[in-house]
Amino acid sequence: MSSDLSPIDRAKFVAAKRAASYVHSGMKVGLGTGSTAAWLVRCLGEMVRDEGLRIQGVPTSTRTAQLARDVGIEVISLDEAKWLDLTIDGADEYDVDLNLIKGGGGALLQEKIVATASDQMMVIADISKQVGMLGAFPLPIEVIPFGWQTTKTLVEETLISLDVLGTSSTLRMNGDTPFVTDEGNHILDLHLNRIGNARQLSLVLNQIPGVVENGLFIDICDVLVIGSADGKVEVRDINKGSTEEIQFDFLDDGNIFIEAAD
Repeated sequence: MSSDLSPIDRAKFVAAKRAASYVHSGMKVGLGTGSTAAWLVRCLGEMVRDEGLRIQGVPTSTRTAQLARDVGIEVISLDEAKWLDLTIDGADEYDVDLNLIKGGGGALLQEKIVATASDQMMVIADISKQVGMLGAFPLPIEVIPFGWQTTKTLVEETLISLDVLGTSSTLRMNGDTPFVTDEGNHILDLHLNRIGNARQLSLVLNQIPGVVENGLFIDICDVLVIGSADGKVEVRDINKGSTEEIQFDFLDDGNIFIEAAD
């Protein structure tokens, strides 16, 4: 199976496998959205099936909810859970301070709500998502459909006075129609190129009428798990100020990998 995976999928998979090791029976776990988070859900499903893991998962999208049910994870709502032990999700970009851009999958609103309702947020990613300064990836903002073009104009006018390089935005589409989030809203992707002051930008965007939430996750991520195609995984814990590395060895005998001894 390992030979069937692309290098990028190997990196995502080992990051997800390492993150899954932090999940224990009895936990309430936020389940992110996107291709990397999907690997995590599959890893947890394997643990449920093969190791007797018993957890309750709070998904951040209908797509994740369906996948979680398919692999045997008990799915509950955030209202039922009330508070979570851990949320594990991917990211579109991250910087050295573990600030993030998220929302490439269109689930940023639920992702942010779930992440902030957790004792800890863990992000799984590959090294290609690391940047010196946020902004190369278009910043998504969720806006209500009513008057979205007016909201778009207000956002672009506001961006002129902020520390960004670009001020244009585009309505995210799904084929020939606007993309619709699970909450029934639209997504505007802001093409900023560079964000000089992410904290200020986040606060200002959320004051614009029509904007529901933005994809900047500031001071939310606690632990970053970075996977590499060669099986190396680096874990950065911003609260402990620690970094650790482990190595997974890929096999060709049907098992995707084993964890190498230190």
